[in-house]
Amino acid sequence: PGLRERLELARRIRNFASRELALPDNGSYRSYADLGRPYAVWNVFAAAEFSVKPVQSCFLVAGCVAYRGFFARDGAEHYAARKRAEGFDVFLYGVPAYSTLGWFDDPLLSTFIHYPEWELARLIFHELAHQVVYVKGDTTFNESFAVTVQDEGVRRWLESERRETELTAYREAEARYNQFVALIEDARSQLARLYAQPLGPAAMRAAKRAEFKRLAERYAALKARWGGYSGFDRLMAEPNNALLASISAYSRLVPAFRRELEAAHGNLAAFYARVKALARLPRAERDAVLSSDLSAQRENR
Repeated sequence: PGLRERLELARRIRNFASRELALPDNGSYRSYADLGRPYAVWNVFAAAEFSVKPVQSCFLVAGCVAYRGFFARDGAEHYAARKRAEGFDVFLYGVPAYSTLGWFDDPLLSTFIHYPEWELARLIFHELAHQVVYVKGDTTFNESFAVTVQDEGVRRWLESERRETELTAYREAEARYNQFVALIEDARSQLARLYAQPLGPAAMRAAKRAEFKRLAERYAALKARWGGYSGFDRLMAEPNNALLASISAYSRLVPAFRRELEAAHGNLAAFYARVKALARLPRAERDAVLSSDLSAQRENR
């Protein structure tokens, strides 16, 4: 009975996605599979000791991505150990779902079906967004776009359900996350500038340790402002270049996409058309447009 209730909820969320968010109306997330394991895949981000750029992994269909995914944890741990032995910073984490980009009908999975309501909605909206726009070789573009869609979708879902208490909690969680991301992006920018300096390995390592100590102190201060909220403690237990790269990949361009959504006056179909037009541009032109969006966003704050 409990699973049946969750599947009914997922069906309502799935119908809402196509009806109200202009997301693909197909067989994805209309069937269910029990995987018998805690995650669908395990992803590994790796970055060089003195770099905040992730190592790319390239594949025939998906193109190049900023991480490598494994269906078995052992495979992920073996790859992570190899990259550490080569001197790379590594971040390994479990992922509850992934998108086949519309090639197949992705099912609802046991790895996320029991998520709280707005988290379940967020995940479904995010994965369906990858079926709308996906650019080979540009993980940050793809993930930031999907995060923008998921956030807008959850807000509209909770409003449609008249769930004011949950909507308030979601907005508070979103505000915390945005502050956390801003902290990470600042640290990543500081480290990028540091790594560009002509320092020897020993001096660079000392400076790197100092930057991560500063990040830990700033995170502690942010937690105090949140009243001790500890939702990011696991991520911040041992932060490194790879962790910062992973967070940036999912968040750095979100403000730019939000500006594109505003330019479309909140019309999601028009927003998708704008993003598709951006996706067709050469990488340099696309980056220039999104950078101008980011600059305009900062000026408006």
